[in-house]
Amino acid sequence: MTDEKKDERLSYEQARAELATVVERLEAGGTSLEESLALWERGEQLAATCQRWLDGARARIDAARQRADA
Repeated sequence: MTDEKKDERLSYEQARAELATVVERLEAGGTSLEESLALWERGEQLAATCQRWLDGARARIDAARQRADA
C-alpha cells in the first residue's frame, strides 16, 4: 500500500502528530541529505492530508450554516 493510500486512513489527529514528529526530526538536524529529503517529502504528504481534513470540515460547517439560514 502506498503512503498516499495509508494517509487516506489517517485521522486528522494522527496525521498532525506524525507531521509534528517529522518537523522535530528536521529541526533537530543530524540527518543525511537523503533522509532530510525523505522527511521533507513525507511532511508535505502529511500536510496535504491535514489540509484535506480541514477543507472537509470547513465545507461541512459552511453547509450547516446554509441550512440554518434557509
